[in-house]
Amino acid sequence: MARESLQALRRDLAALERTGAPQAAAIFSFGLSDVDAALGGGLARGALHEVYAGSLRDVVSATGFTAALAIRAAQDQRAQERPVVWVRQDFAETEAGSLSPAGLAELGLDPSRIILVRARDALGVLRASAEALACTALGAVLIEPWGEPGVIDLVATRRLSLAAATSAVPALMLRPAATPLPSAATTRWSVRALPSQALAADAPGLPAFQLSLLRHRAGIAGRDWRVEWNRDAGCFSIRQRPIRDSQTLSRPLGALSVDRPAAAADTWRKSA
Repeated sequence: MARESLQALRRDLAALERTGAPQAAAIFSFGLSDVDAALGGGLARGALHEVYAGSLRDVVSATGFTAALAIRAAQDQRAQERPVVWVRQDFAETEAGSLSPAGLAELGLDPSRIILVRARDALGVLRASAEALACTALGAVLIEPWGEPGVIDLVATRRLSLAAATSAVPALMLRPAATPLPSAATTRWSVRALPSQALAADAPGLPAFQLSLLRHRAGIAGRDWRVEWNRDAGCFSIRQRPIRDSQTLSRPLGALSVDRPAAAADTWRKSA
């Protein structure tokens, strides 16, 4: 990534550190008793968590699920929402489109809380993410490389895990167009899209996901859940009714990324 971009990120993080940060809880929850109980209360805050798209057509859903985790993680014990650093590889925008502030707001993630960092390659993504994870004032760091670059290996993920453990800031690595490989992640998830179910008066339904827990450091794995994300409540809920086998969302999360510039400069807090 450009030196100017990294310097801008450091300035933003230094400003956040000066404001001070409340003590973070050791875990953050899904807000869903069934999943939280299986995970021992929730997800470790100072840890690396990986999210894989079940297929290329599930990339948008995996992105939405990861953003929802960032929302949950960024809510501290005082119910104040912290900033989120989102580090994207340039190629992700080429393949999946730019992030849409309107789409993120629809999901419940205020674009003004996002520090968006664009990196030229996977190595730049790792460097910027490590810098961000050193800032204790953040709610989460969302890491988005593209594909399967060789630099994202066991050593690199161990470094990210140690950085997250030191600051107690969750590292959420979104892995589009990739297959699960050995890593130091505490948990690993696979996400597929589910069709949403219409609400009252045929209003658009809630975003829905098929979650598969592929790995858990405590040995819990092989669990599957069908969940919905409730933006207003800021938590997940179990999918109650049977659904048809489908990989298409009737309420698309496609607004999270669009094939056009993300927004005017003053919409985002940029480090790019």
